Amino acid sequence: MNHSKKSGFLAHIGSDLPASLVVFLVAVPLCLGIALASGAPLFAGVIAGIVGGIVVGTISGSSLGVSGPAAGLAVIVLNAITDLGSFENFLLAVVIAGVMQVLLGIAKAGVIGYYLPSSVIKGMLSGIGVIIILKQIPHLVGYDLDPEGDLDFFQPDGHNTFSEILYALNNLTPGAVVIGFLGLAILILWDRPFMKNLSFTKFVNGPLVVVATGIALNVVFDGIPFFSLHGEHVVNIPESKSFDEFLGLFTTPNWSMIGEKKIYIVALTIAIVASLETLLSVEAADKIDPDRRVTPTNRELIAQGIGNSISGLIGGLPVTQVIVRSSANVQSGGKTKLSAIMHGFFLLICVVGIPHVLNLIPLASLAAVLLIVGYKLVKPAMFKQMYKTGNAQFYSYIVTILGLVFTDLLIGIGLGLAVAIMFILWNNFKTPYHFNPNQVKPGEPIKIVLSDNVTFLNKASFIKTFGMIPNDSELIIDATRTQDIHWDVMEVIDDFKISSKTRGIDLKLVGFETVNLTDVEGELQERLEDEK
Repeated sequence: MNHSKKSGFLAHIGSDLPASLVVFLVAVPLCLGIALASGAPLFAGVIAGIVGGIVVGTISGSSLGVSGPAAGLAVIVLNAITDLGSFENFLLAVVIAGVMQVLLGIAKAGVIGYYLPSSVIKGMLSGIGVIIILKQIPHLVGYDLDPEGDLDFFQPDGHNTFSEILYALNNLTPGAVVIGFLGLAILILWDRPFMKNLSFTKFVNGPLVVVATGIALNVVFDGIPFFSLHGEHVVNIPESKSFDEFLGLFTTPNWSMIGEKKIYIVALTIAIVASLETLLSVEAADKIDPDRRVTPTNRELIAQGIGNSISGLIGGLPVTQVIVRSSANVQSGGKTKLSAIMHGFFLLICVVGIPHVLNLIPLASLAAVLLIVGYKLVKPAMFKQMYKTGNAQFYSYIVTILGLVFTDLLIGIGLGLAVAIMFILWNNFKTPYHFNPNQVKPGEPIKIVLSDNVTFLNKASFIKTFGMIPNDSELIIDATRTQDIHWDVMEVIDDFKISSKTRGIDLKLVGFETVNLTDVEGELQERLEDEK
């Protein structure tokens, strides 16, 4: 019995192992860069990556989602460390935030993610794809001064996303350009149909070849001054010479601050933002899962909460599920959550055992891998597909992309959601009932047939339509197919009954005796009951 379970867990190891290596290589600079952008010790980012892979990956029900430190939390972390006075105080807030997330999961708050429109989720994926492409261009050509984790439009170095690219193109590093563009060529070649027919490509994927080639060229270029890469052009993991020195990299929370109110304010902020980012990433990862498996969101919040508490206890940054790493996992052929777990073990093993080898990986190689990941998220075909679905879907999709590119993840999602809601409100304004003023014929009664459900969102359209009814006409409002009418709308109809008399309008209400009047109160309720 145990053997069969083990076989099932390892059934897709042929796909999960190479995918986990790619995710690990993508995660290394992201963990370090996000720690740098957060004003935290670099090793704190690595700890969060290890916990996100091993702990969260094991507990989570997500098949392809990968967790780790999130760029979206960098500004919050930076400000929190400053406001709380020390990194140790901040770690206590992370532990408490994890407990809050567990409670949110137990309270079944994970359903929030299900209420996001598909257009917004697809816009988030495409927007992140655009950001990845724009942010990786400088690294591709060897301009690596800006933190890897900086995904905001306005950057700490004074540049924005576009000016950074222009500045980078004027500050090329020849060795990085060669490595980066050769990496892109290898990845494009690896995706060609004839390459997929070769047996060895099933076991060796393109990103691994790109990284291995990058390391080899970095070693070769080291003896050629014009092409050699300096420290900021390669991965930079802290190296420890002994086990005691390694243990010294871990930090524990300052428990003496447990009674401070400001700790709990920061903890609540982290819990809310981290939960929202996780739920958004879960929805997005499920969308790009070839098997369309559905992640249990309440379990995911519990997993993230446990992960955050453990990360905070040993000196790590807050973790969330991260769409960049999850996308890399999907695009690299990952099949189960084993790939996420294994990437965490790779981080742990390499940080302890061979950090000097990892520190040979050029950032240009990783930029090439991420550029292809970004392109697969924002393929031109997606724009065509969304355009064909209609204005409501297309506009919320485009606004979400622009919001992400020019602001940040949560604001971009909020703007896309606002556009989607505006279209819902507009459609409610237009079609709460069946009435076409152009079909009104002189001498014939005007008939308005109400829909199945009439909500308070329809109030404005009723007021507008009643104003369009000609004086001295006959009007029939038919509610025979209507189940519920909100009392706000019923009050408008009741007011119109009074005003119609002064306008000479003969008003007849049909079918209202069987309608469920939702939230009807006070005098209006009494009048309606009398009329029944």
